[in-house]
Amino acid sequence: MNTMIAPVMALVGWSLLIWLWMYARRIPAMLKAGIKPQDAAFPGSLDVLPAGARQAADNYNHLMEQPTIFYAAALAIAVAGHADGWAVHFAWVYVGLRVLHSLVQVTVNIVNLRFLLFALSTITLAVMVVRELMKIWG
Repeated sequence: MNTMIAPVMALVGWSLLIWLWMYARRIPAMLKAGIKPQDAAFPGSLDVLPAGARQAADNYNHLMEQPTIFYAAALAIAVAGHADGWAVHFAWVYVGLRVLHSLVQVTVNIVNLRFLLFALSTITLAVMVVRELMKIWG
């Protein structure tokens, strides 16, 4: 657990769990609404689904966005041999904040709380990157 690979794989695993959650909500909602899979061929066509089904899908998409920077940064830190205790700590904090963000979005979906968790995770990611840049260029 003292490597950068562990938080990377934890977030990958979490993303796959959210993928399952998305389809566990989306498929029954589509069946209930009488939406055929082909009806979902265009963006926005599933906007008629209940909030729970859309929230899980939105969160899955969010996990495909900013975390890609986290993966690149964490793996770069590991490859550079700079995965000290602080780097690993910040990586786990980032993952924890993203998991909390997911849980808020797929359940209560309080936007201000989601934004706070997103902002804190972004700041954590920025700290990781700045620390690494200082090591590389310092």
